[in-house]
Amino acid sequence: MSQNPTKHTKVLIIGSGPAGYTAAVYAARAMLNPILVYGAEPGGQLTTTTDVENFPGFADVIQGPWLMDQMKDQALSVGTNIVFDTIIDVDLSSKPFSLQSDSGKNYTCDALIISTGAQAKWLGLESENKFKGYGVSACATCDGFFYKDKTVVVVGGGNTAAEEAIFLTNFASEVKLIHRRDSLRAEKILQKRLMDNKKIEIIWNSEITEIIGDENPLSVKQVVLRNNKDDSTKKINTDGIFVAIGHSPASMIFKNQLNMDDKGYIFTEADSTKTNVEGVFAAGDVTDDKYRQAVTAAGMGCMAALEVEEFLSE
Repeated sequence: MSQNPTKHTKVLIIGSGPAGYTAAVYAARAMLNPILVYGAEPGGQLTTTTDVENFPGFADVIQGPWLMDQMKDQALSVGTNIVFDTIIDVDLSSKPFSLQSDSGKNYTCDALIISTGAQAKWLGLESENKFKGYGVSACATCDGFFYKDKTVVVVGGGNTAAEEAIFLTNFASEVKLIHRRDSLRAEKILQKRLMDNKKIEIIWNSEITEIIGDENPLSVKQVVLRNNKDDSTKKINTDGIFVAIGHSPASMIFKNQLNMDDKGYIFTEADSTKTNVEGVFAAGDVTDDKYRQAVTAAGMGCMAALEVEEFLSE
């Protein structure tokens, strides 16, 4: 039985968010003929973001998916080979590095740029799993439209939760923001927008312990809240739940091969994208638990490509 042929490239980039695409643009312009493997979430988190008003160069508000399409087109135009596949296994113990994809293809590369990003975290409730896609979502941009003139709940207290809650007021008649603490972590400007919006009610010091709904068809009707100050519980009616409690880095396939923190964010050298394995570089949200911005991810993608160019010329 013939095995799948192995494709070799000087530079392989995993992930198609701002970090991956920017790395691809720089690597392609350095005539390194990079291959970019798309990954399970094409375009990264920006494809689930509506209005982007903090990416430099655009006086008017732009849309996240549109921005990612532009980055993809730019990467293609300078000669990036984009492969619609997902890397599922890597071996960084010897050179060239070897990688296997979901489709069964094998790749080897002299330098690897990891820009796999991060993914939404869930509450971890059994009832949450049951209603995923049937009233439970982690993407207001994707699903907000379905809640026109309805009541929705958003869980979280950071920028993502605040942005989702504000966005959902375009559709929902009422938005309840549930936060387990008594203050928000979101930027002050977002907090002000939340407080000023008459459609939004904030429920402090509370956590969802159960989601209740109908069976046939599956649909959400209520959530059970536990007050973490006095341990009291109450039910509130809702038609939808949007979970916005942060992200986990998509780094599992590199576990035990690359140094990471306890959350799974890949460690890099100071002021560098170099990891503990020579020839492997990490850029964007897979290594950044602090800034997590499109523009910083793009900057790290640029750094990674420049460092790869230097590494390959040695």
